[in-house]
Amino acid sequence: MNPILKASAVGGLALFGAAGPALGQDDDGWQADLDFEVKAHYRDSDDNRFPVNFPFTPTMLPPGETEGALRTVEPGGHFEVSVLSLITDLRYGDSFVGRAKIDFFDRYDRNPTSGDRRVDIDELWLQWGSDAPPAVVPSEPSGFVRVGKFAKFERQDDRHLESYGLVSTAFNRFEDLGIAGGLDIGRNFYLKASITQGNPLFFRDPNALAGDNGTDAFLVANPEPNLNSGIPIFYDAEIEGLDTGTGPEFGLAAGYRWADETGQRAFDVMAFAYQRELEDSVSLEGTFYGADLDFLRGPGNAFPYPGLAGDDKDEWGINARAYIGDISLFGQFVDQEAASLGRRGLELEAAWRFELPLVWAWNGRQLFSHVQPAIRYSRLDNDFANPDVTPFPSGNWDWRKWDIGVRLQVLPGLDLTAEYADNEFETAAGDGSNDEFLVTLRWRI
Repeated sequence: MNPILKASAVGGLALFGAAGPALGQDDDGWQADLDFEVKAHYRDSDDNRFPVNFPFTPTMLPPGETEGALRTVEPGGHFEVSVLSLITDLRYGDSFVGRAKIDFFDRYDRNPTSGDRRVDIDELWLQWGSDAPPAVVPSEPSGFVRVGKFAKFERQDDRHLESYGLVSTAFNRFEDLGIAGGLDIGRNFYLKASITQGNPLFFRDPNALAGDNGTDAFLVANPEPNLNSGIPIFYDAEIEGLDTGTGPEFGLAAGYRWADETGQRAFDVMAFAYQRELEDSVSLEGTFYGADLDFLRGPGNAFPYPGLAGDDKDEWGINARAYIGDISLFGQFVDQEAASLGRRGLELEAAWRFELPLVWAWNGRQLFSHVQPAIRYSRLDNDFANPDVTPFPSGNWDWRKWDIGVRLQVLPGLDLTAEYADNEFETAAGDGSNDEFLVTLRWRI
């Protein structure tokens, strides 16, 4: 492991723990909020098919198919409810907070197939101390220690679209499990560190549905899976249980934030890095394919990636955020190397919020209070070659994705988002695409 990063993370967490007694606590007592959130969608996906050169036997293919292919997960138009979430936020004074978020039948975050569990603990963590939101300058320096299952430092949580960009899908979409801490150096500079399990490396389609690969349906002759394979990319999958394995992942971040006196103009820049050792194999719910090195080597080491070497997984990147009145800007660059296979990602997003005049009201509340258009550009560039024979040729394709949408608040807690994803990628045979239109009604009570 990288000894500098490892020592920095361990030393940083020790420092945060030592700073704990200075954080303070008031006497406001316990406060708890319980919310329910449900999302319903109309989704219309292009129907695309890309042949693969893997020598599938006739019985390994779905009925009527004569060759293997990557296909859009579920083409055409569909109405569906994707998730019901139970969210509990707990607070004691200003120094202790916690959160539990449980998702039921989360169709869009199934990890990585439709055979995944139907009930998932998305977040479960406790925090002592204060962690200021991005681009918010605290009134006085503070610090925090967080334990449980939580989002990575660099993840964009103030999302303006329901879809995900290529970078957020590939590198930081899912929560990790462990301990994290942070410390303010004055009011503007800050440090963060983490020791976590590390998300297993696997593959999924970057559109709404992950796709089915290696499900039980493939264990019978002429399988008919619930969903098609999709056109997958490498991604850091969800943690599905405590597994110490080869050891933890060490993370470190440092940043600078600034805001004017009104808070209407603010920015935040953060650099971050992670390091861990890949497991020989990690089991995921709903697929017989193994993650981490097992995935990179192929089942039975049948089709390893050329240049595969070692077991280190190293990642570094930069986040930049800016808020100018009702305009929100976000950018992220990530460079990752897994067992000597390198890739890079860039994501840029801009969103604007426009207040609407009062025309209609319901139950004393304004109908259609504001609208927020957003545009996001993301790209993923891979610096490795595919195996000569593989059922997953999209592994090294370079991707470009535009997400364009608008969110309308109907009532507080009820909003409607319409968006279009323009996916383009470079295959061995030329350019390809796999576009999708998505409308989401989100209701939170």
